[in-house]
Amino acid sequence: MLFFAAQVLWSQTSSVSGLVKDETNSPIAYANILLLKAQDSTIVTGDSSDENGKFRFDNIELGSYILKTSFIGFKDNYTTISVTKNTNARSIILQEDIESLSAVELTVKKPTIKIEPDRLIFNVENSSLSEGNILQVLRSTPRVLVADEEIKIKNSNATVYINDKKVSLTGNELAQLLEGTPANTVKSIEVITNPSAKYDADSGTVLNIVMSKNLITGYRGSIFANYTQGVFPRTNYGITQFYKNSKINVFASYNYRKNKINRDDDQRINFLDQGNNIIQQWNSNFNREVNSETHNFNFIFDYSITENSTLSFSANGQILPYFERRTIGETRVTDNTNNPLFNFDSQNLSRDERSNISYGLDYIYNFKNSAKLSLNVIYTDYDYERNQDVNSEYFSAINTLDSITTFNTLSNQDTEFLIYKADYTLPISETTLFEVGVKASNIKSNSNIVQNDIINGQEILDINNTDIFDYDEDIYAAYINYEDQWGRWGFKGGLRFEHTDIEGISVLLGSVNTQDYSEFFPTLSLNYQATEIFSLYTNYKRSLERPNYSNLNPFRFFLTDNAIVTGNPNLQPVFENRVTIGTSFLDHFVIEAYYSKRKDNIIEIPLQDNVNSLITITPTNIGQTRDFGFDFETFYDIGNHWSLYFYNSIFNIEDESNFNGNQIVQDQWTIVSSLSNTFSFLEDNSLNAAFTVTYFSKNIQGFRILEPRLASDFSISKVILKNKGVLSLSVEDIFNEQDYFSRTRFLNQDNSNFLDFDNRTIKLGFRYKFGNTKLKTNERSKSIEEKNRLRRSN
Repeated sequence: MLFFAAQVLWSQTSSVSGLVKDETNSPIAYANILLLKAQDSTIVTGDSSDENGKFRFDNIELGSYILKTSFIGFKDNYTTISVTKNTNARSIILQEDIESLSAVELTVKKPTIKIEPDRLIFNVENSSLSEGNILQVLRSTPRVLVADEEIKIKNSNATVYINDKKVSLTGNELAQLLEGTPANTVKSIEVITNPSAKYDADSGTVLNIVMSKNLITGYRGSIFANYTQGVFPRTNYGITQFYKNSKINVFASYNYRKNKINRDDDQRINFLDQGNNIIQQWNSNFNREVNSETHNFNFIFDYSITENSTLSFSANGQILPYFERRTIGETRVTDNTNNPLFNFDSQNLSRDERSNISYGLDYIYNFKNSAKLSLNVIYTDYDYERNQDVNSEYFSAINTLDSITTFNTLSNQDTEFLIYKADYTLPISETTLFEVGVKASNIKSNSNIVQNDIINGQEILDINNTDIFDYDEDIYAAYINYEDQWGRWGFKGGLRFEHTDIEGISVLLGSVNTQDYSEFFPTLSLNYQATEIFSLYTNYKRSLERPNYSNLNPFRFFLTDNAIVTGNPNLQPVFENRVTIGTSFLDHFVIEAYYSKRKDNIIEIPLQDNVNSLITITPTNIGQTRDFGFDFETFYDIGNHWSLYFYNSIFNIEDESNFNGNQIVQDQWTIVSSLSNTFSFLEDNSLNAAFTVTYFSKNIQGFRILEPRLASDFSISKVILKNKGVLSLSVEDIFNEQDYFSRTRFLNQDNSNFLDFDNRTIKLGFRYKFGNTKLKTNERSKSIEEKNRLRRSN
């Protein structure tokens, strides 16, 4: 039972206050109280009881009202009160709702899919996938491929956003962030194949992770721990915490990861003469071990200034205090008849320290006409330092020591990002939407590298590999979007303008690289709903890919004396035009055909210098890349406990460029097939499993041919400890077929390698929830359904 007492005081203003208790006369914290007008049941105000069960509404006009008090496990109560001077409300007793209490212990549902012409929305909130982490969710998300720490949408690299804010991390850093974030904080995954002009022009495809609103009043949280066994063990643990009351909403998370990861690389280089005949063959075996410790944190503080305005502060970061990469190599050099010439052993030890910390300030104002204004400022600081020692021992054909070379490098980089954004959204009608916005961003990066040769125990400065590089980038953007629907037709269109100003200065090269250009980027989406179960649509988008500051950095990092990784200060931006035509029918099938053309495409390939026996890995602009293909996908719920998704893509990629006056064209047909399954077992759906397998046939990536490979993942989880704990087990690369062989062979280039990744792992995880996990507040919406129910109760 619930006891309620309210006293109304009035002078120039009146207030309503009270105390919430249970049947045993104990106060109840965080009960939900709404004050509604008795005339039409519209909401005047609302709040939650404090830790002592008390609540208070101030500045209440005189008149008749309804007090609605609700609390999970109890029946809702509606009491009519009259707010006048010295008027007290009568006491109210609520009956405990035993049936409701047992029903809310566990509400697990299957994830659902919604198809729109420009995107797929994968709703996972409170689903069987919400007990893992975000990276696990992405592995089961339709149209998303996760392999080798890369996230792709169909055949394109995805730009990851969280709540429509771009994530600056990529590769391993991004994977660690997503794996350390619990999936129960996610509402949906938006797989956007045709992003609107609201998104940056360099966002060709977008993966937007929409986080859940915290509707649970009070304090709650969870802790987790994972143990992963690959070639070596890995550990990961962390904590997530929430707090909410009527004015503030706080989220904080932290996780720590300790990794030791192995990789083997078998490499062959055929150095050629002018007639492209083999003069030397270098066969190398490299073993790389990476030891690292990483700290990830995230903090969000939302403050409701008024019912219509919110101010938010956020901070997130990734700190790498320890990163050690040790690469040991053995290289055997023979002539074209396989007679030994010489061999050498190499060792490369690099020790890194990195930090990437970002701060954000957001202001959102919701107008009475449902328009919304968003203002956003983001500052990011990225610091990086590397110490590297490289040692090589050379032996003759009869295996006697000939010489030893040793050098070390010290490099560091300090980069600052500053972003300003303003967005305005205006719903003109139920089907018409107008959006406009502006953005300004600046990147400043200062880098330096010092290399010393070790000769007779003395450090001698290598001036040819010592440099300073300063980079400055300014981007100014504005966009407009319009969305409308009339009859069976739907339209989305937008135009984005971006001006880019880049300057890169290398002291060693004595050069200044500047890029200054302005471009327009239109987007278009048109769909026709022929019947309830059949629709047609077409999309068009122009986008670009800018070379980032690390790709423009000319520093040369030596893996061995003969293998170099370097940037390219002469890189130019890539412009892409993409057209898609598709159909969705019978609520389960989607077929698409697409065509794209990328001018000055940036590829990273190993280029060999046959005269000096060097191989250099560097990003390069090629003439163009043309890509066209056909996609088919289907998704089914088989019964109440099995969801299935199948995707198949057949496409052709053609790379075309001019190397040293020679026109090179290479193309390859490729098939990518993916089958994803999610299962729920037991009457309460507390046992869940997921299995995904993806096949990649032979494909081309920038004049490199990659042989077929297979990715496979399985996970199972069980809710335990009265719904507070989750025990999980997952296996990645089940069939150990994710490693691959690649070869580059054109003109005077002939090299190949086989990469054996540390992908086959088994992981055991445990997550425990604590705090007010059952106290859910009510959305303060003025829905007709709620109003009618209130009227029926009185």
